[in-house]
Amino acid sequence: MVDQQFGQDFEPIDLPDYKELPEAEMCAAAQAFYEDIKKRHTVREFSDRPVPRDIIETCLKAAGTAPNGANHQPWHFAVIGDAEMKRRIREEAEIEEKTFYEGRAGEEWLKALKPIGTDASKPFLEKAPWLIAIFGERRSIGADGNKYKNYYVPESVSIATGFLLVALHKAGLATLTHTPNPMSFLNEICERPKADKPYILLVVGYPDEDAKIPRHATEKKPLEEIATFFE
Repeated sequence: MVDQQFGQDFEPIDLPDYKELPEAEMCAAAQAFYEDIKKRHTVREFSDRPVPRDIIETCLKAAGTAPNGANHQPWHFAVIGDAEMKRRIREEAEIEEKTFYEGRAGEEWLKALKPIGTDASKPFLEKAPWLIAIFGERRSIGADGNKYKNYYVPESVSIATGFLLVALHKAGLATLTHTPNPMSFLNEICERPKADKPYILLVVGYPDEDAKIPRHATEKKPLEEIATFFE
């Protein structure tokens, strides 16, 4: 069967790398991961301590292994360490945030945000060493040089972003998923095509020594509220 998107033949290979674990080890591994990942917290107070680029690169490679529609990998990560670009991003983001908090959000949304303690000021956009603007590409370029439609772009980008958040956490870094609305200013600043959709502006670095988080953010729903089993 020929893949019409990229002109490649279907070539099945043996499943690489998978290793089945004894049930007891599976349970222990699952519990260990849960105990670790629940220590990840969204941070809004960052240190300006530098983070080596190679750490970010490795985490991005991990994100690039995420499952996605037709393996088109419809994501692009614009990684920003330049101070002037960060300043511009903060300036544009705070314009949108100001209108959001001054009424565009609506009373219900603002009430929901009250326990989080956020406002229109976003100093972390300049202080943190890295910003990662995450874009979804509606089209990709195939091996033949032609552009092809991508599928399940929001889902694919979301999964890759989840991989990236976990990779950065495992590397010992703090993160914040920031979503000013609209985010089209990121296309211009990051020199991305207008057709690319910015989904998330990820803030990455070390937490400030005096960083605080809202108590509300530590309140997680129990399993019975987030899952239903049919056996």
